[in-house]
Amino acid sequence: MLTIDNITVRLGGRPILERASATVPVGARVGLIGRNGAGKSTLMKALIGEIEPDDGEISKPARARIGYIAQEAPSGSMTPEEVVLASATERAALLAELETCTDMDRMGDVHERLLAIDAYSAPARAAKILNGLGFDEEMQQRPVDSFSGGWKMRIALGALLFSEPDILLLDEPSNHLDLEATLWLENFLKSYPATLVVISHERDLLNKVVDHILHLQGGQLTLYPGGYDAFEKQRAERAAQLAAAKASQEAQVARLRDYVARNSARASTAKQAQSRAKMLAKMQPIAALMEDPTLSFDFPDPAEMKSPMITLEHAAVGYGDAPPILKRLNFRIEADDRIALLGRNGNGKTTLARLLASQLTPAEGEVNAPGKLKVGYFTQYQVEELAGEDTPLDLMNRAMEGQSQSAVRAQLGRFGFSGPRANQRVDKLSGGERARLALALITRDAPHLLILDEPTNHLDVDAREALIQALNNYSGAVILISHDRHMVELTSDRLVLVDGGTAREYDGSMDDYIDFILGRNQPKGARSDKSSGGRNTKVAGDKQKAKSAFEKAETTIARLSADLDQLDRKILDLSSDAGAQAGAVIQSLLTKRSAAANALAEAEDAWLVAGSVLETIQAS
Repeated sequence: MLTIDNITVRLGGRPILERASATVPVGARVGLIGRNGAGKSTLMKALIGEIEPDDGEISKPARARIGYIAQEAPSGSMTPEEVVLASATERAALLAELETCTDMDRMGDVHERLLAIDAYSAPARAAKILNGLGFDEEMQQRPVDSFSGGWKMRIALGALLFSEPDILLLDEPSNHLDLEATLWLENFLKSYPATLVVISHERDLLNKVVDHILHLQGGQLTLYPGGYDAFEKQRAERAAQLAAAKASQEAQVARLRDYVARNSARASTAKQAQSRAKMLAKMQPIAALMEDPTLSFDFPDPAEMKSPMITLEHAAVGYGDAPPILKRLNFRIEADDRIALLGRNGNGKTTLARLLASQLTPAEGEVNAPGKLKVGYFTQYQVEELAGEDTPLDLMNRAMEGQSQSAVRAQLGRFGFSGPRANQRVDKLSGGERARLALALITRDAPHLLILDEPTNHLDVDAREALIQALNNYSGAVILISHDRHMVELTSDRLVLVDGGTAREYDGSMDDYIDFILGRNQPKGARSDKSSGGRNTKVAGDKQKAKSAFEKAETTIARLSADLDQLDRKILDLSSDAGAQAGAVIQSLLTKRSAAANALAEAEDAWLVAGSVLETIQAS
């Protein structure tokens, strides 16, 4: 077992972990979660011995090998394959010994050990891991120094997985991965044979891979059985219990104070009043679980824009004089589209996003958009570049030059930077706070189209849920590039596959795409059944279309239902305010609610029709 016994860790005099304890069973797969800045990475460093606890101790099984990705990415002239193979240190040492060994008995022992550890199949296993992480055969033989930092971290991850430690520690392993590699990693970790502790904000990974959730909050650790959904349910139950206990305690405190106030001056009851006053002084307040008020994303709604918003006609795009990366681009973006761009990293998703954001011009064909179109374009690099002595208020003042302070502060307030938070130095903000600030900056002029390229890399699970809600409330169009499947499924109703040097509509659902990536189905038209003529192909195609329509309607119903719930809560909250301004806001919300209710009715009709068609096809 891995035992964390009453440990305290202080950084800069501030306690990060305070008398934290937990026991991880042998072979458990644990998701370590907590808000950004809670101390998850600090705990990981304590587990590997990089940080010595100020108090308490960490116990690990004797001779257990612990695996953790070093912060330094691999470099040099070695190939990814060589780096991965070198991580199996025993195999490497035995092979090196064979080169100089002259003792026949020892050589026999070495060969026997190499067979026992399956050393001769190692190159095939290394290639399989690298392929799963996105390295094709040619890439596996290139020097490591020819890759970017993100790809180098993939190599480091591949080496760690190949080494098969007894306790595998992973800190946000999907941050440098695309959706395809993330799906492969999930599948790999599901069958990992030893103990796993993974820091992740990927809801799907936490539901599909782990069997325990280790929650770090307020310096304390709590271990919950099950995946993330089970944890949320248990946390909600605990919050309800704490809220009830807190309400009961507050009522008791009120009664005691009332008694003390009424009876302290009377001689006959003074002792009883004094006793109750002592009870009040010793009573420890029950802390209710509070939601973080800074979990705030609120995109300003744009002015109305007619469809189509953007039209691509035989467009091609690339960089400089090099051949275009994408050709034959023909599609429209409507004013209310929610599009997810699918495809492996390197296929051109970001290139297409930059074309749509007018950062690149077409090498061929046309990209047509109205001159008044406003686009907000977010990339993870914007987050990394936000550093220095500037404050959110400084940056927003420059971005909204000429506008009033009330408008500047209102935009910052939409993203949780109200009051003193607007005056914090940017280099003191967490990654999640900088991501919120970057989103605040790109939406300052209420864009008609949001293009978000991996917006979740710096966000924890709760912040991702808040972002999903905000995107579903936003009335403009959204184009999303994300490896977070949960976000794609809840915010997108059109899928565009960027592959083979072009981009085209993907007719299937996300489940179909996932099955294809994991090899559980084939591309449409990849096979033909001559014995049945074209009938089976047509039936399969009809069934796929019906299934896609059914699942698209389901997703829309879930999104609109969530929208209605939130609108109802807002209307209810404002109903107690009798002001004229509140009345105008309520009227606006009621209009939005009516539109959402009508859209929900249409989606439910589409769901019923698609379900009926699907049942008919399946029956035949």
